[in-house]
Amino acid sequence: MHGWDSWIAIGDSFTEGMGDVSDDGGYVGWADRLAEMLAARRPGLRYANLALRGKMLQEIIDEQVPVALTARPDLVTLCGGGNDIITPGTDVDDVAALFETAVVALREAGCDVVVFTGPDPKVQPLIRRFRGKVAIYNGHLHAIAERHGARLVDLWSMGVLHDRRSWCDDRLHFSSEGHRRIVLRTAEVLDFEVSQDWREPLPAEARKPWLRLRQDDLAWTTTHLIPWVRRQITGESLGDGLHPKRPELAPVKGDDRTAGV
Repeated sequence: MHGWDSWIAIGDSFTEGMGDVSDDGGYVGWADRLAEMLAARRPGLRYANLALRGKMLQEIIDEQVPVALTARPDLVTLCGGGNDIITPGTDVDDVAALFETAVVALREAGCDVVVFTGPDPKVQPLIRRFRGKVAIYNGHLHAIAERHGARLVDLWSMGVLHDRRSWCDDRLHFSSEGHRRIVLRTAEVLDFEVSQDWREPLPAEARKPWLRLRQDDLAWTTTHLIPWVRRQITGESLGDGLHPKRPELAPVKGDDRTAGV
């Protein structure tokens, strides 16, 4: 078992936990859930989550990476670039090169680093058009992790994430079940034993009637697609005006408990 006493999670909506809604209406997410798991095995673990929805990679590097470099935690998890890739006109190679600068800086600061590939978006109508760009970016991430001694959580290879129930209604973010599976996969990469298997398929689901599926598509278009297109045009971000939910390293306390893994 590794002796990590401090961990800073940096990134965008994935690490903030969007889609995994708590009882009080906030977001939990894989990082908070994993922090609880690790703290139960390593009492006194200090944890911060700087991630914010909508952040582009340059913003993550400008706003979040310096905090980690100053604090020098034992462990940093870094996921970013997804919002860049789905923005028309961006070059995947440039995004990957920028990502590598962050990994290099964190490794030179003495932090263990964990990075995440993008998931396979083939089941989602909005982002599957970017599937090729995600695959190329993932190839870069594998190479970056190997070059700099970072651990890598390969979300693309997680077949269970091909089940639409692993995604929330906006078809961009993971559901609570998706986040739960990612916790298990990440714990495995960190060499922590878990009692459940992220590979276990979800229970069989009854097929929805064709009309219901089209109604769902219409509701999604109105509620999620049109606002997403509007933000792309105007340059707005879901994270505008928001602040990180855990901005400083602090012990994971009992009242931080999530719904469990």
